[in-house]
This record gives sequence, structure tokens and C-alpha cells, in this order.
Amino acid sequence: MDLRMALTKCLAIHQLPSEELTLYLLIILIGLFFSTAGMAQSPDRSPAQETSPDSPPSVRRIGLPDTPFRYDHLDVPVRWVDVLSRLDNTPPDNPITDHGATLGRVLFYDTTLSANATTSCASCHLQKYGFSEPRSTSVGFRGEKVTRNSMSLVNLRFHSRGRFFWDERAATLEQQVLMPIENPVEMGHQLGPLVKQLSADPIYPPLFENAFGDRQITENRIARALAQFVRSIVSFGSRYDEGLRQVSSPLDPFPNFTEQENLGKEQFFGRARCAECHLPDHDSKSMNQWLVFQLKEPGNNGIDMDTPKSDPGVASHSGRAQDRGKFKPSTLRNIGLTSPYMHDGRFVTLDQVIEHYNWSIRPHENLDPRLAEFSANGMALPEVPKVALAAFLETLTDESLATDPKYADPFVGR
Repeated sequence: MDLRMALTKCLAIHQLPSEELTLYLLIILIGLFFSTAGMAQSPDRSPAQETSPDSPPSVRRIGLPDTPFRYDHLDVPVRWVDVLSRLDNTPPDNPITDHGATLGRVLFYDTTLSANATTSCASCHLQKYGFSEPRSTSVGFRGEKVTRNSMSLVNLRFHSRGRFFWDERAATLEQQVLMPIENPVEMGHQLGPLVKQLSADPIYPPLFENAFGDRQITENRIARALAQFVRSIVSFGSRYDEGLRQVSSPLDPFPNFTEQENLGKEQFFGRARCAECHLPDHDSKSMNQWLVFQLKEPGNNGIDMDTPKSDPGVASHSGRAQDRGKFKPSTLRNIGLTSPYMHDGRFVTLDQVIEHYNWSIRPHENLDPRLAEFSANGMALPEVPKVALAAFLETLTDESLATDPKYADPFVGR
């Protein structure tokens, strides 16, 4: 019975005999009982959904294997090892260890490294996007936009120059991994308080002990662990790598490629001259750089003219006029996963990137001389080889990297 109807009837009880008055009161009590019971047992409200504002936060848990993943092992053919070793920027005092990179992995995914516990390194470097992100520019811990696109972290270990960020302001990877934490837009934390915070967190002392031999937590150890994990993110499992294993030279047709992909590879090494920049030693007998697909030094690719509104690139750090408009380039590895492209994420597709080099190179005082040599204002590739070039670039994508558990989020339940 509707309780309001029952109460309305009660207003007229003075006209009823005592027996009927008792009956109506009994009906009201029964209605109240079942109404309360119904609310308590409603299928739309379970005890798990009821959260008191004074309830303590749930305990964070990490899921790590009893035996750590192999982070120090480089799974490549023997003939590649010597090439890669000459490009390796790993410092002697911070070699990759399985326990060190494991600690780095946990730190990399931990949102409490930001001031408001909302943002981690992985927030802007997502595994499924080749450790980049699908935004033109990143967003910091308070929702503010960062000025540049999030670079892929793949194969940073084999950037022999050893400088990082688009403007190369970090001289080592150990420096680079700490800078976003203290950046007032990106993560907004301070390293001193962070050390105390991690020391009081039950997750970390055992991990630091495994990595460094004791439970002491320091800024230096945080940097070393994060750098070890980032250096361990290597990618040599693409279809390009599969084909390269089957031939003596990357100039040979790859048996695992389609006719279009081999045509695109011919453009990359031939008419389009992409290899001259992205594989600067591609004609040496040592195969140096045939594996990494990254420029040795920052350059200007004619994306903008030099105006007061243009991003100065490396010059924002060096202050030198000859560095204006130059940027450290990102690797072409996993380029199928790392859209959008360029330092400001202006190009969404590979077709747009190729079209820039095909017709839209802009004049600049610091334009790379190799681009300035193109006739007119670009490569001027016809449609068929242009599409084939894009198909070849897609073969540089390592699908296994996007799902490899040793690079995944270790925190359980989120």
C-alpha cells in the first residue's frame, strides 16, 4: 500500500471505530517494514557500491612474476649485435638488470609520481601506441596541454648521440626520465618529497632492495631504474626484421614482402632518398643504422619557415641561431602505431607525412642540405610509388611490442 494514502486515511481516523483505527496503524507499520527491507535488498545497490567518504583508500597491488622478465637480453641475430653495440648509449654505471628494469617498470606506471596521483610516465607513453600517444600534444596532470607531441620511447638505447627530448635538453636518459616528474605542467611533483613518499609506500622498499642490494630510496636510484626500463624497450620483431633475417642486404627483395612493399622499399633506399637521412650509414659494409631508422643528429625538415611564432626546437635549449627549427627526430620504428607525427603532431596519417616531403618542403635558413637538393620543393613521387612507400613504412611496425607483458602495466585492478 502507498504510505501517503495510508497517512491520508489516518487523518480521518477520528471518524472510525477503534477496531478500524488499529487495523490502519498495523497496515502502516507493515508498509514501512517492507519498504525498508526492499531498499536494503535492492539489486541496484550492492555493499561494494556503498563508499563512505571516510573510507580508507584501497591497498594498491602489483602483479609481478616470481622470476623477473628478461630485460637484459637482446633477442636479435648474432650478426646484428656488433652493429647495435656501437650505437648503445647505456652508461657503464647503469647497465640493464632484470630487477632494476622491473622496478623501473613499476615506477613508469605509477600515477603517484605526479603531484595529484593522476598521471604516470605511461599516461603519455602508451604501450599499444608504440610508447607514444594518439594526441597531437600531451596533457599534464591538471589537464593543461604540453607544448609538444609525445615521442616514442622505442629503441632509445640505440640512439648513439644520447640526447633526449625534441630539443635535446637532456644530455642522458638518466636525466630525461626525471624531468617530466618535476615539470610544472606534466607531472608537477618534487623529487625530495617523492623520495619520502616512496620510502613510506610498502610496494617499493623490497623492489629497491632487489634492484640495488638494500632498501634505500634516492633520486639517483629512481632515475637509474626508470632509465633501465626505458632502455629495455627494444623492438626488432617487425616484418622488416623478418625479411632482413632472410637476405644479405636490405637492398635485396624481401621474400616475405608483397610486390608493393618491395617497391616501397626501393623508393626508401632509392628515388625518395629517405635512407640518406633515416639510415645515414646505409651504404657502409657494417650495416650500421640499417636497424635503427633514426637520424644521428637533429635537423630541420622544412615543416615551417622561420617566424617568431615557429617553435625554435633545439635553439630553445642551446640558444644558437644555427639550431633554430631543428628537432631531434623520432624513430621510424613502429610508425604505424605512433600517429600523429612531427613535434606538434600536425600530421595524422603517413600519407600526409609523405605528401609533405613530396611537395610541401618550406624554405628555411637551417633546412637540411639533403632536402634542399630536391628539385622544385620535394620528392615529387608519382602516386603508385608514393603509396608503395607508405606500405613499406608500415612493415617497420612490431605488433608484438604492443602486447608484450614485460612492458605492460603491473598494477592490478585498474
